[in-house]
Amino acid sequence: MRTRTRLPTPPRRGAALLLAMLILTLVATLAGGMVWQQNQALQVEAAERARAQSLWILSGALDWARLILREDLRGNRGGGPQVDSLDEPWATPLAEARLSTFLAADRDNNADGGPEAFISGTIVDAQSRWNLRRLVDPTGKIVPAELQTLDRLCAQANLPGGTAQRLADGLRSAWGPALPLGSAADSAPGAGAVLAPQRMADLAWLGIEADWLRRLAAWVDILPVATPVNVNTAPREVLAAAIDGLDLGSAERLVQARQRKPFATVEEVKALLSETQLQDASRVSVASSWFEVTGRLRLDDRAVEERSLIERRGGQVLVVRRERVNLVLNDGR
Repeated sequence: MRTRTRLPTPPRRGAALLLAMLILTLVATLAGGMVWQQNQALQVEAAERARAQSLWILSGALDWARLILREDLRGNRGGGPQVDSLDEPWATPLAEARLSTFLAADRDNNADGGPEAFISGTIVDAQSRWNLRRLVDPTGKIVPAELQTLDRLCAQANLPGGTAQRLADGLRSAWGPALPLGSAADSAPGAGAVLAPQRMADLAWLGIEADWLRRLAAWVDILPVATPVNVNTAPREVLAAAIDGLDLGSAERLVQARQRKPFATVEEVKALLSETQLQDASRVSVASSWFEVTGRLRLDDRAVEERSLIERRGGQVLVVRRERVNLVLNDGR
């Protein structure tokens, strides 16, 4: 009688240990993924909260700027003519300051315990720059005198010759009346432009290089309506371009004269010029209705900047345009 030999049962302890390690790895992976997702959700929520708070603070800063401009308008109505100059409160920039210094001075909200956020801002007279809206009249025709002004500004910015005419052709097609298809004007350079530029950056639609726009931005702007240049706030380069026959030296003398005492009327400006200069007094003014407000809130190496275009119309101060920009700052700020 044969005796069956039973094979030894292989040990199962190693398989169980391997299975336990696999399960542990799976659980750890799932837990790590859940923690990562939770951390990402917290970061997104914190970023959204910080963004909402920043925009709320910047909206408050804009209201503050509107209040300053409204009070300035009331002060100008004290019986004399309206005058806007660089010695008024609105022209003083707000240097970067810790946000907590503007909050209530209590135990929980002081300069030592406030948030590490910094706010700054400026109000700039938009009419201190030459307005491209003056280049094209309501009938869609280019104004020769204004084209010469733009040509002088382009020359001062060291732009290639013909830049002013190139801009004029593009803006004529964008702002002028609709042109019939197949007409001679329809085939002019820049006539293919479809969108009407509303701000300086939009001139890139007309094929103007970004570097050229940066050079012109200090002296040229686009406002919703045609406006004169404010002699009390414009830099000498704009004055020399906007007033026929005025060189930079004479423009500098105008700047020095207004520093001693702002011009109260255009007649005071004409008294310092020759008879052949400033024959069209509507091209300049001593007061402004359009202002550009810039507010910046900085937190660590990031900042939120808001630029607003404001119009003073009658007794109201209206916000016409708002633009927000997120910035990443370097060590030099």
